[in-house]
Amino acid sequence: MNDSAAALARLLEIMRRLRGEGGCPWDREQTFASIAPYTIEEAYEVAEAVARGEPRALESELGDLLFQVVFHSQIGAERGWFDFTSVANAISDKLTERHPHVFADARIDDPAALNRAWEEHKARERAAATPGDTPASELADVPLALPALARAAKLGKRAGRVGFDWPDAAGVRAKIEEEMREVAEVADGDPAHRTEELGDVLFAAANWSRHLGVDPEEALRLANQKFERRFRAMEALAAARGQSLRDLDPKAWDALWTEVKAAAKAGL
Repeated sequence: MNDSAAALARLLEIMRRLRGEGGCPWDREQTFASIAPYTIEEAYEVAEAVARGEPRALESELGDLLFQVVFHSQIGAERGWFDFTSVANAISDKLTERHPHVFADARIDDPAALNRAWEEHKARERAAATPGDTPASELADVPLALPALARAAKLGKRAGRVGFDWPDAAGVRAKIEEEMREVAEVADGDPAHRTEELGDVLFAAANWSRHLGVDPEEALRLANQKFERRFRAMEALAAARGQSLRDLDPKAWDALWTEVKAAAKAGL
């Protein structure tokens, strides 16, 4: 047994012990639904470690994410549905089927042809997974658990495959401006209507990002990080001057924000 196989066998045995008789009470009571939020959280922590560029942190977070796969697989095995081996074989089969230019004799000469082949294969998979004579929707299998902004971009991309899309980024920007006017018109009205109209703005913004070649979820994540850095810098600057942000007025806040922003741009 090589090192990788031995390491995986050890992890699988640890999981069986945790869920078995005499194991951990917390692990034994978990279900697919109860650990799903942890699975999502671990995936985000992997992304954060990637963004920070910290190899050791990434190694640790990937281990945590792998453990989630093992956890789900163990519950599946206990129910007689699937186990880790069947999960690994299923993804191996899927990868070889989706890459006939690597694992078979298909010839694909450029990235555009590769994308077309990929989308055609995905469409066949969706059709095969659709029961009866129901037409397979282009929007099938867009995960509901995706963050709303990421899901908006994915829905827009799928719709665009059949031509239901703006012709260019300028068209989406015009749509955003239209939706913003509609938000302004209901700003003092029914809260549910405001929510609906603001949702339209965000959906259009996600699709504008797609047309600009920007991942909207990543863009917002970076914006959050930038805001947090600058807000903390404002707090620190105010404290160094014997002040608290709570005690300052909007004019003072704006001055601090401008100072911090200038310092950040100067690389200080």
